Amino acid sequence: MTTRVRFAPSPTGYLHVGGTRTALLNWLYARHVGGKFLLRIEDTDKQRSTDEHTKVILDGLTWLGLDWDEQPVFQGARVKRHQEVADKLLAEGKAYMEEGAIRFRLPPGEIAWDDAVHGRISFQGEDIKDFIILRSDRTPIYNLAVVVDDLDMQISHVLRGDDHISNTPKQIALYRALGAPLPVFGHVPMINGPDGKKLSKRHGATAVGDYQHMGILPAAMRNFLALLGWSPGGDREIMTLDEMIQLFSFAGIQQKAAIFDMTKLEWMNGQYLSATPAEDLLPLVAPELEKLGVKGNAEVVVKAIAAVKTRSRTTLDVARQVAARLDAKHVQLDDKAKQEIAKDPAGYKASLEASVAALRDTDWTPDQLERRLRALAEQQGVAAGKIFQPIRIALTGGTVSEPVNELLSVVGKAAALERLKTAITAPR
Repeated sequence: MTTRVRFAPSPTGYLHVGGTRTALLNWLYARHVGGKFLLRIEDTDKQRSTDEHTKVILDGLTWLGLDWDEQPVFQGARVKRHQEVADKLLAEGKAYMEEGAIRFRLPPGEIAWDDAVHGRISFQGEDIKDFIILRSDRTPIYNLAVVVDDLDMQISHVLRGDDHISNTPKQIALYRALGAPLPVFGHVPMINGPDGKKLSKRHGATAVGDYQHMGILPAAMRNFLALLGWSPGGDREIMTLDEMIQLFSFAGIQQKAAIFDMTKLEWMNGQYLSATPAEDLLPLVAPELEKLGVKGNAEVVVKAIAAVKTRSRTTLDVARQVAARLDAKHVQLDDKAKQEIAKDPAGYKASLEASVAALRDTDWTPDQLERRLRALAEQQGVAAGKIFQPIRIALTGGTVSEPVNELLSVVGKAAALERLKTAITAPR
């Protein structure tokens, strides 16, 4: 039998981190075993379900590279099928009418399953009340709709958040009443914020689209989300998509809640930025530069991206650093730079004056620039850093950058010399 898994979001809000992680784990499993990953939009709440939210969900999955194998199923279009099954259970005496609604008669006895994550989980039928499956207005309740849809879509594995564990015995009872085989159930841990409480807006962004706008790369987001509650074994953290697919197993899913750590996500994104060719980052950085009012031809921008990407955490960070290299108005002294200048203002200016004089007639290549500046340091009897650091501060406003010879090359001769002269005369 072909493995068929599904992601079943409700389009009543944006695509949240928890739901996205569930979608990713399902997708990885389907790809690992050569099965099918299906999408079902659970839009039965007509008041709150919108086409806009459906589009956001589809766009978010597409951004992350999670493709689905068949046309999405819309639960709201299947109400007649849900009604038909409820009426069948009523006719068979497995459900009964109460105040116009149909209520499922829950049989006594144990309801247990071997959870793919938690192992054996058991409930007693006597502890679960008979529950409504069809309201008096003939609209289906979640637990009925999900079982009917999973049966009709031939879902073999139901992997979802462990907040659904309490729904599972009710759904198992419905499968049994319908004489249908059970899928494999697996419940993945919740995602908590750094304070140990369930991830919510108070922890910052919780919608996947927000991270896209914050300059996170889809590959980094995918890698980060996969490791929220799943471990491939060993200490490996950075993985290609193919590696994740190859290594994925239910056995690697942890039982304890995962912690969403923004610092870790930005670190991981930085690793991906470093490894991504500057040309590939251009389409992501160019719109941000446009917002900052910075113009530059593609060749110049790519050169600047290549220089700064290894010290960046997001594409917004890349854009800000590129902007500072291509347009002097984006250079602002940070606190560390101000402190550095304040230690010896006269020495700072004198160093820049010497550098301007030394660089005026230098060929503007990284090799030649480095040679010239090191020769200047030797002439002055100082460490090279004493020459490099004032230039770095004058050109970027900060104390950390790419090597100064590369920085000068990226900024360009005329612009760099102009900035150095401005820094010499600027009041401090």
